[in-house]
Amino acid sequence: MDEIKIFCPASVANMSCGFDVLGFCLSPVGDEMVIRKTNSPGVKITKIEGQDLPLDVKKNVAGIAAEALLKEHPTQTGFEIEIYKNIKAGSGIGSSAASAAGAVFGINELLNKPFTATELITFAMEGEALASGAAHADNVAPVLMGGITLVRTVDPVDVIKLPTPNELTAVILHPKIELKTLHAREIIKKNVTMEKAIKQWGNLGAFVSALFNEDYDLISRSLKDEIVEPMRSLLIPEFDSLKKASIDAGALGFGISGSGPSVFALTKGKDTAHKVSKVINQIISSIGIDFEIHISEINKHGIKILPN
Repeated sequence: MDEIKIFCPASVANMSCGFDVLGFCLSPVGDEMVIRKTNSPGVKITKIEGQDLPLDVKKNVAGIAAEALLKEHPTQTGFEIEIYKNIKAGSGIGSSAASAAGAVFGINELLNKPFTATELITFAMEGEALASGAAHADNVAPVLMGGITLVRTVDPVDVIKLPTPNELTAVILHPKIELKTLHAREIIKKNVTMEKAIKQWGNLGAFVSALFNEDYDLISRSLKDEIVEPMRSLLIPEFDSLKKASIDAGALGFGISGSGPSVFALTKGKDTAHKVSKVINQIISSIGIDFEIHISEINKHGIKILPN
């Protein structure tokens, strides 16, 4: 195979109780990438459509991730990358992760898969470090592995793919304002009280148990963020109103997607998801901000190879 076309899905990180360790993959939203072999060694980004992003591989997350992979697997084969961005940078639904994960996935396929998904996460994290100032894996892991993932540690990378309850559905609101991950990380306190930490650990452990047992009531009780949401929610218009209305409409939980400004609600079933989507639409429409709302099942497969 000399060329590959792939769909690189958006993702939601943190999932309220799992800051920097939990994430899940979406279905309807994502970028497309075309990667092809060339006779000249190295990586070139030849085209980007949909976003104004640099073609310079040293300044683009896809280029950084691709070079990290090739450093560990030297080859005389070169690679050209085309990126068709449908995920807005700074949207909070894994724009940089889609590019970084897509680059390493595609090159790995063209090299006959010398690396496992876990090893690809390590390379994709190098791209994430460029975007956010920290090499985190909570977005790239579900994009590469599919479904819901738990990052036990990033040094070394140890990621667990968790079960996905069949009726679990996500509602994503993307207010079209930019909130850079780097800036959103700056407002997080470096220290937390023991009381808040214990509550967060309890919620995270309970959430993982709830996924294994398809216990939607426990999922709902566990989707609490004691540490990050109180600060980051101040950056998101009408956050408290959106959260209350979503819960009142039947959502299991509501939180910030990644660093924002996107927010997410989880529901049991699509009927409830449509009810939640409707109340979110009503609130956000009243404040004059452009937005998108997506209803998505949890994407259990991650990146998908497309026909050329």
